[in-house]
Amino acid sequence: MSRLVLIDGSSYLYRAFHALPPLTGPDGSPTGALFGVVNMLRATLKEQPDYAAFVVDASGPTFRDEMYPAYKANRPPMPDDLRAQIEPMLAIVQALGIPLLRVPGVEADDVIGTLALQARSKGIPVLISTGDKDFAQLVRPGITLVNTMTGTVMDEAGVQEKFGVRPDQVVDLLALMGDTVDNVPGVDKCGPKTAAKWLAEYGSLEGVMAAAGDIKGKIGENLRAALDRLPLNKRLVTIKTDVELEQGPEDLRPRPRDVAALRELYRRYGFNAALRDLEAGNGEGSGRRTPPGPSALAGETAEAPAEGLAAPGAYECITDRKALEAWLERLRDAPLIAMDTETDSLDPMRARLVGLSFAVEPGEACYVPVGHDYPGVPAQLDREWVLEALRPVLEDPDRPKLGQHGKYDLHVLRRHGVQVRGYAEDSMLESFVWNAGGQRHDMDTLAQKYLGYQTVKYEQVAGKGAKQIPFSAVSLEDAARYAAEDADITLRLHRVLSEKLAGEPRLMSVYRDIEMPLVPVLARMEAKGVLVDAEELRRQSEDLGRRMLAAQQRAHEIAGRAFNLDSPRQLGALLFDELKLPALVKTPTGAPSTNEEALEAIADQHELPRLVLEYRGLAKLRNTYTDKLPEMVNPDTGRVHTSYHQAGAATGRLSSNDPNLQNIPIRTEDGRRIRTAFIAPPGRKMVACDYSQIELRIMAHLSGDEGLLRAFESGQDIHRATAAEVFGLPLEEVSADQRRAAKAINFGLMYGMGAWGLARQLGIGRGEAQDYIALYFSRYPGVRDYMDRVRQQARELGYVETVFGRRLQLQEIHSRNAAQRAGAERAAINAPMQGTAADIIKRAMVSVDAWLQQHGDRADMLLQVHDELVFEADADFVDTLLAEVRRRMAGAAELRVPLVVDVGVGANWDEAH
Repeated sequence: MSRLVLIDGSSYLYRAFHALPPLTGPDGSPTGALFGVVNMLRATLKEQPDYAAFVVDASGPTFRDEMYPAYKANRPPMPDDLRAQIEPMLAIVQALGIPLLRVPGVEADDVIGTLALQARSKGIPVLISTGDKDFAQLVRPGITLVNTMTGTVMDEAGVQEKFGVRPDQVVDLLALMGDTVDNVPGVDKCGPKTAAKWLAEYGSLEGVMAAAGDIKGKIGENLRAALDRLPLNKRLVTIKTDVELEQGPEDLRPRPRDVAALRELYRRYGFNAALRDLEAGNGEGSGRRTPPGPSALAGETAEAPAEGLAAPGAYECITDRKALEAWLERLRDAPLIAMDTETDSLDPMRARLVGLSFAVEPGEACYVPVGHDYPGVPAQLDREWVLEALRPVLEDPDRPKLGQHGKYDLHVLRRHGVQVRGYAEDSMLESFVWNAGGQRHDMDTLAQKYLGYQTVKYEQVAGKGAKQIPFSAVSLEDAARYAAEDADITLRLHRVLSEKLAGEPRLMSVYRDIEMPLVPVLARMEAKGVLVDAEELRRQSEDLGRRMLAAQQRAHEIAGRAFNLDSPRQLGALLFDELKLPALVKTPTGAPSTNEEALEAIADQHELPRLVLEYRGLAKLRNTYTDKLPEMVNPDTGRVHTSYHQAGAATGRLSSNDPNLQNIPIRTEDGRRIRTAFIAPPGRKMVACDYSQIELRIMAHLSGDEGLLRAFESGQDIHRATAAEVFGLPLEEVSADQRRAAKAINFGLMYGMGAWGLARQLGIGRGEAQDYIALYFSRYPGVRDYMDRVRQQARELGYVETVFGRRLQLQEIHSRNAAQRAGAERAAINAPMQGTAADIIKRAMVSVDAWLQQHGDRADMLLQVHDELVFEADADFVDTLLAEVRRRMAGAAELRVPLVVDVGVGANWDEAH
């Protein structure tokens, strides 16, 4: 049957502008909203509608302005970046062949409403593509709404579910609620629930108005105060459906695309996926497509779904041995096995296996339940029998396995007695290497982005919030649909992403040589965990508590009264209203801030801000570490197990959480004291190996500056050598303050610090700080040349690279916002150094782990903290370990300067420094 699709262009343009990041085209022009609308249009055309129209508001007043001059009067002016995208949007609409409608004197809503009712009267089904709630009033048999940005469809039942009223009552609901965006004042304090309740009871707006005298309380008073304006409200929010139009529904057949015009427009605005699709002659694609939502679009052009990878899958629930044996045959013959586990916990060190899923061909997958335990659950295969049957395949290193964040699954299976070998591919890491900072790397986001596929969400099968059930309580039918899809989609994503990486050899090398070999290394580190002295931490907690109380009492003495040190409102009133201290830092709303920066700024003017900072520092250590770490000791191992995330920081740095062991302060005595609680068991030692000034060494390598190279090659104290160069002094005459200034410059420049930041850090005038920086660049001209060079590369390519080829995309390098652009330029300078440092220590970890595997349990790698590796070793093996780890860490990269590794040994982590 023929169908008419009516696209609310104005709504989508605004929604895309606010939902998507501020993308820019190759020429720096804003394209974020345009990008969202274009992808929506392409998705619409994939469905091949018989009739379609893209409807936007015409300029000038409408009949509603005449009816109510204040209509939309409080709307802010259109942002310049949005206004600049209107004409390009209309040009692309016309080049796509979609009829474009702009009718003066009415709004786009009225044009759409008129066409919708006309089409319905002719028996033509109508789909209105919009995100605007007002259109719910048009829904009826034959007229449906679709929000193409979220993929949701709304029919009559959907309207009732969303708004609590029938479609024919939506106008009355809107009249009661009012619309702040359009400056239509409703009944004060009357929200959707109240309005829906009234309409359910009294039937219509007129019925509510007639019963106004019976409605009690303040809300009744508000209703009665609004009675005079409610009839006008209703006229304003009612979509007009009798607009005189030159075209009827049957005049709206899409025209053939103007391929030459589209090619030029897609190139001009950097829509590469659309351009590839166009050049491939695929039209706007075919088959099922769920358009990506904002989370999938952040930072990179959305992809057209790969051919054959967007269709629904066929999944099997395995509950008898014969069916599993048939799948085992498929697994044995498969070139790659996609696998996934389902459990009853997010903690892999405690999770119980509930089921496993596998896929070997896109669109086909199975789920093997082994631990569902709800009343009436059908018979399942015995867990131990299943794992024994799967063991030969899973533990065979010559049978490659694939996962999505598969490290979790490796842990779960290890704890159930299966040591997975041959873990060769990971779709999360493929996505991360392909575009580290441009998107999230979870399966739902990636499936939507690269496959045009909307996955079954966990909440759909397990519920959410307080009503969420464990996966073991999910019915086998729902569990199979959800879990088998995980394995299937992982395989499909690998097909797409591996092809992308294959076209970029340096990126493929990062994935193949750095990220994938690191997965089992991290899994072993996490499984081993680190021993902590819980009693020592409790003693530290008691001490911190006593000192917090003393600081609190002293603060009360200074203030002359008691107040809550943890209350920003009370603290702000005391500091700024009573003590009249200057509010040098403001919150985004313009109120005086009491954050750390604000208190540091006034700490030299009064004792109280410094005391509050001391109190907060003690509280943070206690709440984050000394109180929490003993609670996180695993009862089965007696150790604390952190989790490392490879796909977190865009620069490639690992992050640690649950608990985060990378942020324990080391510059304070209290922070170092926490490290004393990380201990080695009897007969063993803690060993720490730390790269010395690795990012500065990478700066020397990348810049090729002769002065820096010479200083590192001679083994000088780099900060003293820098001070000697900058101030024109012999090394032995450099003062402590001059070395401190040089250190601040060395590290500050890597992070884009300017004269203002340096002045603040050193406590000197901005002019003096600028002189220091100028002197630095005069002595190290290669550094300035490098910084200029990398900024230019970022502008030309939109990304920068590490020594090993890892990329950091810089979406805002062409932003019209000066602050965003400056931030991108700072990132361009720092990311190659920080990213190269991350690559180097990852390479070192892989190398050291390979050596450790040859020595059984003599030593274990426990922690990675930025540029440091921490080990636990037998006391008589420490010297051997130190020599080999030093050699392998120093050899993890060939730079123009040597990599130096500092080492330490002790009974605890602090002693090892």
